[in-house]
Amino acid sequence: MVATQADSEKPLTGLAKLRDTLRRLYHGRTPAAVRFQVAVIVIDLAIIAFFIATPVLSETPTFLWIDYSVAAVVALDMIARLLASTDMLRLLRQPTSWVDIFILATLLFPQALANLGFLRILRLWSLAHSRALLTPLEERGLLKWREPIVAVVNLVTFLFIVTGFVYTFFFMDGAGIEGYVDALYFTVATITTTGFGDITLPGTAGKLTSIVAMIVGISLFVKLAQAVFRPAKVFFECPSCGLRRHEPDAVHCKACGHLLKIPDEGE
Repeated sequence: MVATQADSEKPLTGLAKLRDTLRRLYHGRTPAAVRFQVAVIVIDLAIIAFFIATPVLSETPTFLWIDYSVAAVVALDMIARLLASTDMLRLLRQPTSWVDIFILATLLFPQALANLGFLRILRLWSLAHSRALLTPLEERGLLKWREPIVAVVNLVTFLFIVTGFVYTFFFMDGAGIEGYVDALYFTVATITTTGFGDITLPGTAGKLTSIVAMIVGISLFVKLAQAVFRPAKVFFECPSCGLRRHEPDAVHCKACGHLLKIPDEGE
């Protein structure tokens, strides 16, 4: 036992020290850790803005330099998160990790995977489902806004995925900002079912694209409306069955009847 305690008190060195530092930065709640996490989110948002503008910037001379720089940042972030994790294999199995790996591939091979570049906006979806965004909401008693935020992110992500797809496969002849705006205009008009008809996609593929955009888009709008206007729920995991959504004044779990002790928002 004495030897075990002595081993546990040994100072961390090398890789273990680096992992401990990264774990404190990514998952800690100290002022320094919070500043680091906010900086990571700001960098993520800047990268997402670059992804949105990629179709317009792809013909500029500096595009490849920016692309590879972003690839380096994304790769470093992925490696750092793996080192900060207590279970690397579990982290790699998560869908958000798959998204990041795919995005990194499109950044490293921008020419070969040019037609899939529009899917990089999935980084926004990955950010919205990460603990980096959800933990601050939970700590400030704002977790009730999680569903509206996620619903908005899902809608915006789908909007720009469709815009990127339409621009890549239907509007490349109008390369540049004008073609991208036309693709965005068509997407918004289709998703909202406004249907002005002044911009349409040619052929059977165009009609099928419009159908998918309308069906999925209106579904996401309904999901957003439900998240905003339906009665508020609190997120508190039931110790017995794991149900997380409960009425704010719930005393017992509606699924299993277990006694709940939901803290007030101010606690």
